[in-house]
Amino acid sequence: MKDRHEDERRPEDHDDANNPAAPRSTRRQFLKGLTTGTVAIGALTQAGCAPAIPPLKTRGATNTSTVCPFCGVGCGQVVSARAGKVIHIEGDPQHPISEGTLCSKGAAGIQVVNNSRRLQKVLYRAPGGAAWEEKSWDWALPRIAARVKQTRDKTFQTTTEGRTVNRTEAIACLGGSALDNEEAYALVKLMRSLGLVYIEHQARL
Repeated sequence: MKDRHEDERRPEDHDDANNPAAPRSTRRQFLKGLTTGTVAIGALTQAGCAPAIPPLKTRGATNTSTVCPFCGVGCGQVVSARAGKVIHIEGDPQHPISEGTLCSKGAAGIQVVNNSRRLQKVLYRAPGGAAWEEKSWDWALPRIAARVKQTRDKTFQTTTEGRTVNRTEAIACLGGSALDNEEAYALVKLMRSLGLVYIEHQARL
């Protein structure tokens, strides 16, 4: 036996498809509402409701293109400085070799410049001494040149077993990874002209 309420369907129970008077949204109304919502979200974002964007670190800085000093690849770097101090170092996207990429040493190059442990003065320890003394470059450079000449003159060999060698084995040279390619080239030329045969570079070790 059917429930008498099953046959008593109210007009509001009818489907929208069977009720032509029911309001229906058009495609234009849907797109209009979507556009309004997007504009509202954008307005809220500009009003400060979105996460804050930090200011650019290099704003107002002077950018200088240079070459990474750590190895012979020659990757390009952009050094940003403000008020005479380096504030940022990053890869140069215009460089034909690295195209903006840097290895871990090149990316951390600013730590070489701004480092409290970086030596900025000449330290000298006398033979047999235990304490380091601060000296000026005007004192150190002539002393280094005099000792190099003294050692070279004392140990220079012109011939060995009847063969011309023109060398000294009492002096060695170790280049540092902070030298760029041009500085390393000039250093090797100087050492070869002095007759050195023991020449090495830190970046190869």
